[in-house]
Amino acid sequence: MTPQQIMEHGLQEGEDYFAIATIVRTAGTTAAKPGAKALLRADGTILDGWLGGGCVKGAIKEATLRAYATGQPQFISVAPEEGLAEKGVKAGDDVDGVRFARNGCPSKGTIDIFIEPHLPEPELLVFGQSPVAIKLMELAPQFGWAAAEAAPDLPLPARLPGRGRYLVIATQGQGDLAALKAGLADTAEYVAFVGSTKKFAVLSDKLLGAGVDAAQIATVHAPAGLNIGAVTPAEIALSILAELTQVKRQILAQAIENG
Repeated sequence: MTPQQIMEHGLQEGEDYFAIATIVRTAGTTAAKPGAKALLRADGTILDGWLGGGCVKGAIKEATLRAYATGQPQFISVAPEEGLAEKGVKAGDDVDGVRFARNGCPSKGTIDIFIEPHLPEPELLVFGQSPVAIKLMELAPQFGWAAAEAAPDLPLPARLPGRGRYLVIATQGQGDLAALKAGLADTAEYVAFVGSTKKFAVLSDKLLGAGVDAAQIATVHAPAGLNIGAVTPAEIALSILAELTQVKRQILAQAIENG
């Protein structure tokens, strides 16, 4: 699939869910041949291209949904019952990174398909205009984050379904409490506060006094970032990006583990 074909369907890299499926190998009688491609939308249906009709549609849809859930490419082998038996596997088995599915069509061919998901970049909302906030906004897009400014006195943008949301409060004295309240009222996967442990302890007491749940407050990463001995704004931003990456990967790993 070319970028032009993808855009013709109203899809944008980094903003929309889609997947590209490619047939990499066939055996026996099959309608589609190696090199055939298809553009798949979020529900696994084919928008463009062709992979062989009804014999593979169910397996492709299941694999595409799994690719979206885990963020990982999928490799599936759709084979007739006897072909699966010869390999000592059954439909639904995962062996060495290959997911097997049954081909119930009379042709009884085998089709191996690679499915590559293209997911929206996770949202990174940054509160504040501090040097750390500015440097974080500058660096984040280079690491696959859709970075945007956020203000505690304005409503946060509506969250897109299935798109990760991460918040960093780098107000550094300019509306810290209001930003924390706004951040904790959201359903983000990650909320971090740029500031000292002592400062966050004072703010935590104020949040408790304002009725914010203690368990919610405890989820805040404070001080923000991994401990790499960061001193300059650029180094602090780098440490935050490292922690963001760590949390994002942990979430993906959990999704994979849960199937």
